[in-house]
Amino acid sequence: MDYEKFKEAVFKMTTIDLSAYKEAQMKRRINTLITKHRINGYEDFVNALRTVEEFVNYLTINVSEFYRNPDQWELMDKTFIPELIGKFGKNLKIWSAACSTGDEPYSLVMALSRHIPLNQIKIIATDIDKQVIASAKTGLYAEKSLAGVPKDLRDKYFTKVGNSYQISNEIKSRVEFREHNLLKDRYDTGYHFIVCRNVLIYFTEEAKDEIFGRFAQSLCDGGIFFIGSTEQIMNHRKYGYERRNSFYYEKKNELLQ
Repeated sequence: MDYEKFKEAVFKMTTIDLSAYKEAQMKRRINTLITKHRINGYEDFVNALRTVEEFVNYLTINVSEFYRNPDQWELMDKTFIPELIGKFGKNLKIWSAACSTGDEPYSLVMALSRHIPLNQIKIIATDIDKQVIASAKTGLYAEKSLAGVPKDLRDKYFTKVGNSYQISNEIKSRVEFREHNLLKDRYDTGYHFIVCRNVLIYFTEEAKDEIFGRFAQSLCDGGIFFIGSTEQIMNHRKYGYERRNSFYYEKKNELLQ
């Protein structure tokens, strides 16, 4: 079985389209997994897959941390959250896409808590991987993941449990986790703020083009899209985005007219 046939088999099993990922990076990850399990090639690997969840968990990139790139979170705190509240009020509709182990949506809740009462905060957090969603719901993190969390928030919302840190139920209760495939599933609309960081770098240019456009359609006029420090949106105006900062884009419907 060659790689093209392998991709077809994986799509039938998982509905994950490996063609949307950069081929060299994805083949390295898959070949590593084949070697680890001492399997003889793609065909035997497909036959040997024990669970879809195990395979999805390995293919997806689950590197995350709280307040990743703290200067960008400070800009959010000082500029974009107050701006969004000024435009739309305190009942903001927010999506943390490809949320991995929950560090990002929980960071969003903590950041918003400086401006909005906790009981008015709700984050929709999505990921393709069932296992990382389960981990996110548990809310137990290594100390190094918390390095960027402001001390007052760390002291208030985390409890040391052995060598790990448990995030409080106050924060956990403000996040609704859902399974979602960015390439296949429907996108909800009317969001005021969408965060999707350090994930799309693994996709092909064609897949990124589709996803950036779909995020734009999900944002309401005046909404903000926050991307990762390793990413950029080429030709952002074609989607209706105005670049506000290296990593923050505002949706402006008039740019599409």
